[in-house]
Amino acid sequence: MSGSDYRVFWEEIVNELKNEIGEEEVAMWFSRIVYERSSDTVIFLSVPTAFYRDKVQVRYQMLIEKKLLELLGSPIRIEFEIKAPPPQSSEAVPPRTEVISPTPAVQTRVQPVVKHTHTNPAAETALHTQQRTAAAPREKEKHPLLNDRYTFEKFVIDVDNPLPANAAIAVSKNPGTAYNPLLIYGGVGLGKTHLMQAIGNALYRNTNLKILYAPAETFTNEYIEHVNKNKMNEFKNKYRKADVLLLDDIHFLEKKEGTQEELFHTFNALYESNKQIVFTCDRPVEELKNLTDRLRSRFTRGLSIDLKIPSYETRCAILFKKLQDEHIAIPDEVVHLIARNISSNIRDLESALTKLEAYSELTGPITFEIAQRLLQDTFGSPRQHNISVDAILKTVADYFNISYIDLKGKKRTKNISFPRQVAMYLAREMTELSTTEIGVELGGRDHTTVMHGQQKIETQLAIEPALAVTIAELKKRITNANK
Repeated sequence: MSGSDYRVFWEEIVNELKNEIGEEEVAMWFSRIVYERSSDTVIFLSVPTAFYRDKVQVRYQMLIEKKLLELLGSPIRIEFEIKAPPPQSSEAVPPRTEVISPTPAVQTRVQPVVKHTHTNPAAETALHTQQRTAAAPREKEKHPLLNDRYTFEKFVIDVDNPLPANAAIAVSKNPGTAYNPLLIYGGVGLGKTHLMQAIGNALYRNTNLKILYAPAETFTNEYIEHVNKNKMNEFKNKYRKADVLLLDDIHFLEKKEGTQEELFHTFNALYESNKQIVFTCDRPVEELKNLTDRLRSRFTRGLSIDLKIPSYETRCAILFKKLQDEHIAIPDEVVHLIARNISSNIRDLESALTKLEAYSELTGPITFEIAQRLLQDTFGSPRQHNISVDAILKTVADYFNISYIDLKGKKRTKNISFPRQVAMYLAREMTELSTTEIGVELGGRDHTTVMHGQQKIETQLAIEPALAVTIAELKKRITNANK
């Protein structure tokens, strides 16, 4: 059968889908899919972006192929090609701003020689010899534990608070000698993990040092597992033989006496060998009440730096940087609108931009008026510091007419899992708790589960107006119940 015949079947399927899933949904998802050609067993369709392709594949590919089988009597596969639309006029592309220039700042601020206070000459000489023999950059696969998007090149330095970034860069140039240990603390979504992993990525690219990254939750779980299996030597070898240990979210260690004891000895073994240690925490270590004094003193032995909420200028720079890196076209006035109205943290800034990007991919260009409408709930609902996850769970359970116990439990049926994801999203929006802390409140779930739930709701919000209404109503109820 010829390709022109397949075009007829494709058009027939699109018409059938209008009756099954609605004309509005077909208009949203199928209007930008173009029939290109076909072979005997494959129909090739083009879409404008990878984002669009991924969404269509997940939602509709199996349905389309099933209908082709029904119509033709033999299996026909769908393959998508990405064909970007013609470039927009220069007026539609936001001009780059001079604010987004982290690299010169990095180069000019890290030149001074750091005075070393913790090293002995023999150990320092050995470390420098090790680095010199390994310093030649080379091609290698990404580190299995590090996000390769977390680099210094992608981190916008806050002009009002450049110390955290510059200290992290100094550590990446002189591990084990400059600022050891380094403790980076600050609120949710301010870039602590980004800076920590940027250190790891820089060292991984430029040395042969053994880089080990772990959230404190992972460290704890591995410790418990090895104790139960009577394999503590294996655990000790893993962590005490690292050249660079990056331990994320140490506030998770509160009330975990056994894990704290093991970390104390791990710290001593690494520190005495001049191995670099980096920690992150969501608050100053002094505010961690359920921590042993001797471990608290180890955390603060080197340099402790505070990541603050970025200034308006830096917020604009962060948004422009993301637009530039991901080739997104959004008017300058929209960027300034977001920066003016969102001052909580970087995560919230990027979340707003992601929502606009999804709308642009699926519907059309973003204007100032469209951005105002899409983000009105985000702008009008600052995080409430005194709202508890428990209050959110009770409100969500009541709204969806399900059990509070089921919401925190293990059931995965759709009528439970969707409200649970909504609760995860609201907890991230309306509290300052980390994903790890929210997971604990939700029946001991892993932080990655919370992240997945949050991201799923964010994606649906961009394409389902009814869900935005539901979220707004839930926020209203939660806020009113909290008064």
